[in-house]
Amino acid sequence: MENRQPGCLSGLLKLFLLDKVFDWLQERFGYKSGSCMGCGCGFVLMIAFFWIAVSIIFGTDWLRLF
Repeated sequence: MENRQPGCLSGLLKLFLLDKVFDWLQERFGYKSGSCMGCGCGFVLMIAFFWIAVSIIFGTDWLRLF
């Protein structure tokens, strides 16, 4: 059985969607929400999404198209 990593187009799509979800969550709960809770939630969201982005970057075969 072959262990194939997703290609670069899949990785770019995942990063694009992650960016859109991150912006939406930051506006609702994070730094851009304007509430006192935004600092704590914004920091937690930033750490979680940084971890997900790193896993996408290192889990993608950037030399393969699909």
